[in-house]
Amino acid sequence: MNAIRVVALALILVGALGLAYGGFTYTRETHDAKLGPLEFSIQDRQTVNIPIWAGIGAIVIGGGLLFVGAGKR
Repeated sequence: MNAIRVVALALILVGALGLAYGGFTYTRETHDAKLGPLEFSIQDRQTVNIPIWAGIGAIVIGGGLLFVGAGKR
C-alpha cells in the first residue's frame, strides 16, 4: 500500500467520523489558585463542531486521491 492510498483512506475515515459525530468535546484547565493549603482549579469544557461540508469534502478528496493513486499503477 503506497502513501497516497494511506492518506486517501485516512481522509475518508476522518470525513465519515466527522459526519457521524458532528463534533467533539474536550476539557481544559483554565485557572489554578493556591491559597495556603487549599488548591483550586477550574475545568472548562470546550466543544468543537465539525461542519458537514468539511466531512463531505474530506470524503471527496480522499476518493479523488484513491482514483488518482489507482491510475498510476
